[in-house]
Amino acid sequence: MNNTAHRITTLVRFVALCTVVLGFGTMPASAANLTRSIEVNAAPSAVWSVIGSFCAIKDWLPPVGMCIEDGKSPPTRTLVTKDGKASFVETQTARNEKEYSYSYAFVSSPLPVTNYKSTIKVTAKGDGVSVVTWTGTYTPDSGKEKDALDALSGVYEAGLVDIQARFKK
Repeated sequence: MNNTAHRITTLVRFVALCTVVLGFGTMPASAANLTRSIEVNAAPSAVWSVIGSFCAIKDWLPPVGMCIEDGKSPPTRTLVTKDGKASFVETQTARNEKEYSYSYAFVSSPLPVTNYKSTIKVTAKGDGVSVVTWTGTYTPDSGKEKDALDALSGVYEAGLVDIQARFKK
């Protein structure tokens, strides 16, 4: 290998090594998944009648004080927390009345996540019992993976417990 080719090869290796070493601190966090479910003592249609409306979330998600729907199709809702300190803008991305489900995505949120997409679904378990499942996918902000998981888990669990309590026998 001549001297110029050797220098170019060495330079390329050095640049590649620097890119790898320096890039580790700035690599985006990988996508994450979250699923929470709870059994409810009611038929799916009864549960859906309480939670299925896109703005019904204000009635069963404890931190939400207000839900404003824009009236468009597909709808976008703005959720404002009871203390007024945070708001979320979410757009409905899918809805299936027969399967008792809807999906939505964050347009804007104070949570340390991007690319958040979620589905709420009610399924029959049998004998007047349903399962409400809330799933989400998202990319946590780098360095905020635990904060994102803790925040979303807390929201999912609080909402599901409230739904379950509405149907206690």
